[in-house]
Formats: sequence, structure tokens, C-alpha cells
Amino acid sequence: MSESNTETLAARLADGLGGQVRALAEAGGEVTLEVGHEDWKAVALALRDRFGFEQLVDLCGVDYLGYGIGEWDVEDVSAEGFSRGVEGHAGPGRFRWETRPEAAHSPRRFAVVAHLLSIAGNQRLRLRCFVPDDELPVVDSLVEVWAGVNWFEREAFDLYGIVFEGHPDLRRILTDYGFIGHPFRKDFPLIGNVEVRYDTAAGRVVYEPVTSVEPRVGVPRVIRHDARFQTAAGESAGRLAGQG
Repeated sequence: MSESNTETLAARLADGLGGQVRALAEAGGEVTLEVGHEDWKAVALALRDRFGFEQLVDLCGVDYLGYGIGEWDVEDVSAEGFSRGVEGHAGPGRFRWETRPEAAHSPRRFAVVAHLLSIAGNQRLRLRCFVPDDELPVVDSLVEVWAGVNWFEREAFDLYGIVFEGHPDLRRILTDYGFIGHPFRKDFPLIGNVEVRYDTAAGRVVYEPVTSVEPRVGVPRVIRHDARFQTAAGESAGRLAGQG
């Protein structure tokens, strides 16, 4: 979406929704609209009927637990890249249960994000609301607004434990029927809680505590500026210092 279209859409949303707008951001040719959980369904209806967003492309949950807390050393950049090991072992997904991360750095932990498309207007919009209760996150279902959101909401319920009030058939969709916990929550161990194997003596599948997998970090979980530019700046400063 062009910059002019982005600005026009943001202005229309600000004028048309008034006090229902909690935050409105424009970045990278995209508009993100944040509303309160109490206005989630009402705003969705307005976006469909008054603003022409006839299609919901995607809906997902987000867990902001540990947001901004890094596990990698990204301050001392060098020409060797950013494969500099892990800082400690207490990041999201890698911890002992008694020392699991708390939501101190993110007082609003769970959010629901929907991506909308207006085919007639050739516009896209990201709609987000934060769920007020971390213990039992509940928000209105949008099935009555966009019927195709049914399975997306089931997925968010399964993976994040977000309850969509008014959903016609809210149950797990990806994990086993007897699965305990919600695997995309940041306080759920990356290696899981149990592993499965076939026991030849018992003649059945058995579940046991995880012993064959060691916790590890595969990607940096940190908010950072691009290391390449920091590296170039540092090396340039070093050369200038050497010349002096």
C-alpha cells in the first residue's frame, strides 16, 4: 500500500472510530489499529460494513512474555557476525519451571491480531487488541463477522489458550485431545513436557518426561538494530583511531 493510501486510511479510521481507537500506527506502508477488548467485535463489524474490509486473511495470538529480553550478546558486534553464544539459560522456552519467566516486562501479555483485506479499496489493515486477564484470556469471537475465522480462532485457543467467547465449536485443532498446556506460550518449554515412544513390552504408546532433548536456542530472541551497520561503524571508528 502506498504512503498516501496509508495516511488516508489512518485518517479515515481516526475520524470514523473516534474513542474506540487505542493506538494507530503507520510503518512500512502498513497501518496497525489497536482497540480495547471491549470494542473488538464492534470495531470488526465497523471495519467490514463501513470501511470495506470484507475479508479476514489471518488471525493469531501473541504472547509478549519476555518481549525485549534477549538471550544473545548483540552489543559487542564484530566482523565474525552475531554467532556469539547465549547469554544465560533463562530465556523464553528454556528454564526450570520454578524459575520460569514472569510478565513483569509486559503488563499486557496476551494479544489477538487480525489481518484484514479490502479488495475494493486495495488496502490492508492489522487489527490488534490486548486481552485483560492473563490467567483466563477471553475476547469476543469474530465468527459472526467473518465466518472463515473459525479455524483461526481454534488455533489461537489451542496454541495460546485464548478463549473466544461466542465461538460455535471452540476446541483444539493441532494438538492431541489430551494435550496439557498451550505450546506457543512463552512459558511453555521449547522441548515440551513429555516425549512419546512405543513400548514393545506394553504393546502401546507411552508418554514420559523429556530426557532425550537438551534445551537450546536456534534463533536470536532479541530486539536489536541490524548488526551489520553496527559492525561497520565500529570497525570504521577503529581504523580512524589507528590512523590518529
